[in-house]
Amino acid sequence: MKKVLFTLFILTGVSFSYAQEAAEEKQKEGWTKKGTFTFLLNQSAFKNWVAGGQNNVSGTVGVNYDFNYLKGDWSWDNKVIASYGLTNTKDLGTRKTDDRFELNSLVGRKAFDNWNYSFFLNFKTQFTDGYDYDNDEDSDFPTSGLFNPAYLTFGPGMEWKKSDNLKFNLSPATSKMTFIKDDLYIYDSDLGSFVQHSGIDNVNALQAYGIDPGDTFRYELGFYASGYYKFNIMENVSMENILSLYSNYLEDPQNVDLDYTMNIVMKINKYLSTNLTVQTVYDDNAVSALQLREVFGLGVNLGF
Repeated sequence: MKKVLFTLFILTGVSFSYAQEAAEEKQKEGWTKKGTFTFLLNQSAFKNWVAGGQNNVSGTVGVNYDFNYLKGDWSWDNKVIASYGLTNTKDLGTRKTDDRFELNSLVGRKAFDNWNYSFFLNFKTQFTDGYDYDNDEDSDFPTSGLFNPAYLTFGPGMEWKKSDNLKFNLSPATSKMTFIKDDLYIYDSDLGSFVQHSGIDNVNALQAYGIDPGDTFRYELGFYASGYYKFNIMENVSMENILSLYSNYLEDPQNVDLDYTMNIVMKINKYLSTNLTVQTVYDDNAVSALQLREVFGLGVNLGF
């Protein structure tokens, strides 16, 4: 856990050091909608190249869309994040490099100063099947997929909101539900093969995303904290930070789930930019190690 917190400190320290410089934005009533569609492309080609190399091409499409509503003391903030990426190489063929769908929604009512009473909802899943490429015959046994798993997290709390670009929410009584379908497979290292999770008889072995064999649902109750901060590092260079932390009161509360995403956009012109996304995830129900995803490339951006 110390490694997780140290990594989080390194990734977020630079961005939150600018918090005091965030300007308070004038909020207008009604709907405020804005979003970006991005296509990232990476490509390498070799011919008679003595140093070696393998032709490859990869692409990632993404949507980041906000639709917020303000009326008197009430506010309703929503964000949709979706991305999907593929890469193709001669030896490995086509594989998935990115797959994410996330919806965040928070209703708030002004309490005092910058504080609001709040109720939030977060939903996460992916679009297509994923596989364990470290094992043979992986393509026949999906280890993840659409609603496989799916996470639904919600609860009341208190939100501190300086502006749409600087806010955090604390929810001390948060429900978290994890769902899987009965066609999910996990790799049994003792058997040396994939096993369908729903068909395992031993309830003390081989959990999938924290769900016991034979079950398709897990419930948790805990403390949830989330934060959002977006600012300009310099002209035409922006950084977006999205952070969530969760501790389950009912089981191993010391194991804090972490999900942090940093998006840096270096604008070239109205439509082109160089984009860097770094995401770190720690969830010991999925895998007892820090997960890291990094995507970097030339982006074509369309605002809507």
